[in-house]
Amino acid sequence: MQIRRLDPGDTAAAARWDDFVLATPAATFCHRAGWQRILRGVFRHDTHYLYAESAGRIEGVLPLAHVDSLLFGKSLVSLPFAVYGGVAATTEPAAQALEHEAQQLAQRLRVAHLELRHVQRRHADWPMQDLYVTFRKRLEPTEEANLAAIPRKQRAMVRKGIKNGLRAEFDAGVERFFALYADNVHRHGTPALPKRYFQALRDEFGADCEVLTVCSAEGRPVSSVLAFYFRDEVLPYYAGDDLAARDLAANDFKYWALMRHALARGVAVFDYGRSKQGTGPYAFKKNWGFEPTPLHYEYRLYRRDAVPQNNPANAKFKLMIETWRRLPLGVANWLGPYVVRNLG
Repeated sequence: MQIRRLDPGDTAAAARWDDFVLATPAATFCHRAGWQRILRGVFRHDTHYLYAESAGRIEGVLPLAHVDSLLFGKSLVSLPFAVYGGVAATTEPAAQALEHEAQQLAQRLRVAHLELRHVQRRHADWPMQDLYVTFRKRLEPTEEANLAAIPRKQRAMVRKGIKNGLRAEFDAGVERFFALYADNVHRHGTPALPKRYFQALRDEFGADCEVLTVCSAEGRPVSSVLAFYFRDEVLPYYAGDDLAARDLAANDFKYWALMRHALARGVAVFDYGRSKQGTGPYAFKKNWGFEPTPLHYEYRLYRRDAVPQNNPANAKFKLMIETWRRLPLGVANWLGPYVVRNLG
């Protein structure tokens, strides 16, 4: 078993990596090789994309990024800005070899911790972050069956959106999406990712990355979602809403429109994505009839005593969140990328 590193500029090796990811059940969209170019190009993070090879055949991959943050210290993460990550392997020896190499690398880099964002738990004795869950559900074969599967209260909201004359459009660019997204996160007191990041996602993943925008009957954009496609799955990943979206039921209509479109594309699984337990998005997805599945973010701690809590649920960030809400939107959008690259 040999552990090798994927060169960001080696397109042939990247194609081999992606072929393995596509064929491996444990792998996710977040394991695709294109993320390495985005993490390096947009956020300037050093990356270490490791793969285990035996007899010329890849048996496992582990994408890692070195986050060197003035705010939160140094970490080695699989993978920043990804809800899934960690080891994806077809054999246990490959998985163990990759994790061993990751731990050796973490110590050479002198990071505070190593974080592997696994879906299934691998190490009962490693500290774990148990804040996050994911929501996934197999779609029914027809639009009618999928609408009927939505619980009555949320189904009424979808119908309200239809009655309000909302329409869904697919955007060639990210302008309308970013305006809604940036305004939305600003109202919640968190910094926005840079617009060029979303454009980089579109450029890198092509037809596997779409933007759906919902417009009012008058043509005003009120809600938008950027979604990924992987194998037979759709992953609505980033979203934003105007203040008017609630009264128009645009948020519910948006996900119903995406579900209909995904069904037409032959998608079988709707991945509603990650949410923090006890939050509004968590309750929203539950109300759609989706059941939560815990995510197992496992850690090796080197220069810290506890699992980091770098998220808005942490009470110590309350003042920072309130201050960020008061910033003019233009200032927040300018400053946000410098802050958010440290979060991941």
